[in-house]
Amino acid sequence: LYLSVLEAMDLQLGIMFDYVKSHPELHDNTLIIICSDNGPEKGAGRATPFRGFKTHLYEGGIRSPLIVWGPSMMEKSMVGTRNKDSVFSAIDLVPSLIRLTGSGNPMAQAYDGEEVLDTLLGKSRQSRKEPIFFSRPPDRKNFYGFKNLPDLAMRQGKWKLLCDYDGGRPELYDISSDPGETNNLAQEQLGTAQELADKVVSWHRTMPHMQDSDDSN
Repeated sequence: LYLSVLEAMDLQLGIMFDYVKSHPELHDNTLIIICSDNGPEKGAGRATPFRGFKTHLYEGGIRSPLIVWGPSMMEKSMVGTRNKDSVFSAIDLVPSLIRLTGSGNPMAQAYDGEEVLDTLLGKSRQSRKEPIFFSRPPDRKNFYGFKNLPDLAMRQGKWKLLCDYDGGRPELYDISSDPGETNNLAQEQLGTAQELADKVVSWHRTMPHMQDSDDSN
């Protein structure tokens, strides 16, 4: 019997949910978070109305669903609803879960993530305050029929910027009104485009790089 990834996930998650629900000590003391690390592969799903696919830095490649289940912990009025407003990253889960568990940070680790537990539990619609940065897989400059793809991207408030490693060829979108990234505002908003390009290029220079990631493409 061959099962797709989603079918296998559905089967295994069903077993887990049944187990947690049937044990009162777990049902009232468990938070289950289901998320993806990227958008769909071409031909294996769709990200409409978003542009692009897995490995792309357009929203169709980096925006992904998040499901949070924990009836005893959630804001009751928010159970079964969808939050379409809050913006944060998977890196924000670590400090959020540390707060939830009360485990603290005994080794005084510095986290890139921000604590957004109240948002996860439906008690707030707070978004991450700091920018979110992205780097394209270094071997995917041309992929799924898209040519000369941007190398870097960042999200700050309503703005989404994409550019090359040197900050060139900037694309600037107001994601709040243009989630499909169809209207490049880089020329109209030169100051904002330059500011965000400088930020994402500076961030990328601090990151460990895969061999030839800056030069081979």
